[in-house]
Amino acid sequence: MAAKAGALSVAAFGRWTLDELAGLEERVREVSPAIRSAGVFDAGRIEALDSAGAWLIDRLLGAWRARGFGVDIVGLKAEHATLLRLVAANDRAAEVARDENILLVVLMRMGRAFDRAMRDGRDLIAFNGAIVTTAAAALVGRSRLRFVPTLVHLEQVGFNALPIVSLISFLIGVVMAYQGASQLQKFGAEIFVVDLVGVSVLREIGILLTAIVVAGRSGSAFTSQIGSMKMQQEIDALRVIGIDPIEALVLPRVAALVLGLPLLAVFADIMGLLGGAVMAWGALGITPLQFVERLGEQIGPAQYFIGIAKAPVFAYLIALVGCRNGFNVKGSAASLGRLTTRSVVESIFLVIVLDAAFSIVLAALDL
Repeated sequence: MAAKAGALSVAAFGRWTLDELAGLEERVREVSPAIRSAGVFDAGRIEALDSAGAWLIDRLLGAWRARGFGVDIVGLKAEHATLLRLVAANDRAAEVARDENILLVVLMRMGRAFDRAMRDGRDLIAFNGAIVTTAAAALVGRSRLRFVPTLVHLEQVGFNALPIVSLISFLIGVVMAYQGASQLQKFGAEIFVVDLVGVSVLREIGILLTAIVVAGRSGSAFTSQIGSMKMQQEIDALRVIGIDPIEALVLPRVAALVLGLPLLAVFADIMGLLGGAVMAWGALGITPLQFVERLGEQIGPAQYFIGIAKAPVFAYLIALVGCRNGFNVKGSAASLGRLTTRSVVESIFLVIVLDAAFSIVLAALDL
């Protein structure tokens, strides 16, 4: 490449390819500071040009444009001109994308997210319809609920989850009693720690934490189990031999979770109250007998049954999301991992939203 003084004229020659890119870049850097007027780029002696060389030429021409000067290209072969236009168009598209209005970008992403959420909601409702239809058929004898798989899943989602649920519930009861005691001691109202722990654990915290643990533990397991079968075409094989996958795979999991979560919630309530009683005894001197008496006097059965009534609803929602994401696996390990994670996130989000809805309705009913 050579440059002439005066009205700047740049003559390019030789091979403008990836192999020569390092030396060409150095020459372009030398020429760029000399651009102080309109000029001419002579490409007549370029022997070979690839996308790397075309990009470098476009970069040099861009230096003219950036300083407000025009540049004429002469001697460019037809095939080289096509490649240069293609590279320039892609480069401009990237610049436009970087310069887009940030508000427009945010609105576009929000629109796409909303559209995706609507499609996911529609698919979830359709999958729910398939489960309800199959369950109704089982109740009238046109289908059947497989009791052995249901018991196996009940052991997995219920009995095997007892250690982690009991530990978390016990510790939450301890934390709530300790935090309540540190505040109520300032007003000489230590006995109200029992009320705080009782209402919080029985009505909200016990079932909510249990549902979150089950969503992370069992909901993800449902997605990974069904997703693995989808990847290995086992679900297609079930359809070929005349077995409904909803009947064989989904109904036992749904039934097991709907039965298991209320039982776990009862155990979580007991452990949460036990943790609160232990902390109240150690920090405030409230004996276990006093704790139980106060609990019986101030906390009515309604608080307990409100918490337990949420359990089957949460369980059905977790099973619905977990199984549906399993059926949506596309056949790759990346898809399986992504949808397993998505199953946990969606389940926890929907459980919390539903719990908030329960709270609003119960407050409106003065319960």
